[in-house]
Amino acid sequence: MALLPEVELTTDEQKVSYGFGLQFGDQLRRNYFEGLDLQAVMAGMQHWFNEQQSLLADGEINPSYDVIRGRQEAAMAELAAKQQQLAEKFLTDNAAREEVTTTASGLQYEVLETGSGASPGPQSDVVTHYHGTFIDGSVFDSSVQRGQPAEFGVHQVIPAWTEALQLMSIGDKWRITSPPALAYGEQGAGDTIPPNTPLVFEIQLLEIKE
Repeated sequence: MALLPEVELTTDEQKVSYGFGLQFGDQLRRNYFEGLDLQAVMAGMQHWFNEQQSLLADGEINPSYDVIRGRQEAAMAELAAKQQQLAEKFLTDNAAREEVTTTASGLQYEVLETGSGASPGPQSDVVTHYHGTFIDGSVFDSSVQRGQPAEFGVHQVIPAWTEALQLMSIGDKWRITSPPALAYGEQGAGDTIPPNTPLVFEIQLLEIKE
């Protein structure tokens, strides 16, 4: 994507205008597709803002929307199928490890450290430290790296966490592996979690807040 010329950002008006641009840029990034033309975006904005004649006739844009949407859906379906194959192999191999327990839901866990405290219920609030990775070991979220434990309701997290936390005791540290169905499923989660992605978490239950 071509870069635009540098602009001055010295006045309050320029800074607020730039802020609007950041907000719109965030929207564009969330809806990005291969071939997005920033110059065409700017032209459309300028024409609309200045009440100029559109360069496209009525009915010319929507068919192109459909073409781009079709490409995105096809690419997403291909990615989902590939991820599903990887997930199935990984989960099968992981379940075969002696130290791993698999529950009826498909949740897999292994006990790293054993505590001796109480276990939370479905309506409990808990404090945990966690480290979340993909199956290749790359980190996508970690309270450990942030250096700040996380507090949340047992019922407010992905199903894998809701199940695992109620099986844990205060002081326990587990490594859980969540099948996609117990995490973010076929849809994934924005730009962070691809579809059909198993997730691995090391979770330490620090406190229960009733």
